[in-house]
Amino acid sequence: MRIGVDVGGTKIEALAMDASGLELKRVRVATPRGDYPSTVATIASLVKELEATTKQKGSVGVGIPGTIVAASGLVKNANSTWMNGMPLERDLSAALGREVRCANDANCFAVSEATDGAAKGFGIVFGVILGTGCGGGIAMHGQAHAGPNGLAGEWGHTPLPWTTAEEQPGSLCYCGRHGCLETWISGTGFEWDFARVSSRNLRATEIVAAAAAGDDEAEAAIVRLIDRLARGLSVVVNILDPDAIVLGGGLSQVDRLYDGELAAKLRDYGFGGGVTTPILRNVHGDSSGVRGAAWLWPQASE
Repeated sequence: MRIGVDVGGTKIEALAMDASGLELKRVRVATPRGDYPSTVATIASLVKELEATTKQKGSVGVGIPGTIVAASGLVKNANSTWMNGMPLERDLSAALGREVRCANDANCFAVSEATDGAAKGFGIVFGVILGTGCGGGIAMHGQAHAGPNGLAGEWGHTPLPWTTAEEQPGSLCYCGRHGCLETWISGTGFEWDFARVSSRNLRATEIVAAAAAGDDEAEAAIVRLIDRLARGLSVVVNILDPDAIVLGGGLSQVDRLYDGELAAKLRDYGFGGGVTTPILRNVHGDSSGVRGAAWLWPQASE
């Protein structure tokens, strides 16, 4: 049996799956915000609850909104800030009496979709999160790739490429720099850009609906979003050249991202043109994080 845990800012979800990926049991509780010892205890208690219910012991993987630095074993860049600087992987392993593997939640998304989701059968998969923020994760042959600094896939905090005069210097990102991709192509960034140009405040879903109804300003906002997303993804293709790109997060539900317009832009922005990388809609949706955490243990270890 495999157990995956997804640690979010407001909830912690845990899932037990059999070796084939069939869900056995799922539990969810509120995150003890600001309390690191309680966070560790809560994760451990969820694992124990799943094992008691299923009467099986499982491997444990945990997806976190940050990363583990290989050299120190400490959490870095978590927006659940009480985890930063803490040895979460070691503390969970001690609490559960077995090795626990932790990975960035975007990497877990990529692993999930590469294992039994939209990108099943592809060797190198880049997973994109277009939600409140913007992130990315890399799965190589079904396993998360983090790198020695734990920064592989941190695409949202690279700058928007080939900025126009009106895009410079870009808005201030929470990381302290201007013009990060996150400030342009996240759901929040999309809404901000529409408001900046139109002086109207609409949610992302409302902008999409308005464009479908013939609103010129909303249509222009979607065209800008697609163009910026293609520019950002072209850098991923130029460096990593993944076999597939899978989109996740709230904005990934926008049908326009899959009708060929984004693919055509990416084709032309890639070095030398002719890019054919498939852009795929995720299969597992909000469950990809917790499923990917469970898949942090390779199938070969069964």
